[in-house]
Amino acid sequence: MKNDPIVAEVRKAREEHAASFNYDLAAIYRDLKEQQKASGRKYVRFPARLIEPPDRSTAQPST
Repeated sequence: MKNDPIVAEVRKAREEHAASFNYDLAAIYRDLKEQQKASGRKYVRFPARLIEPPDRSTAQPST
C-alpha cells in the first residue's frame, strides 16, 4: 500500500495528542469535548436510525 503523507500527518498528530494524555481515553475525550466547546461551532447529532430486520417468513430456503 502506498504511503499517503496526509494520512501519516494525521496519525502523527493523533499519536502526539494521545501521548500528551498518557493514552488515558477519558482524559483524551474530555480534552476533545473542551476543544469542541471552545471552537464556538454548532455541532449536530442525529438520532440513530433503526434498521428493520429482514422478514424471514418470505425468505427462500437455501439449497
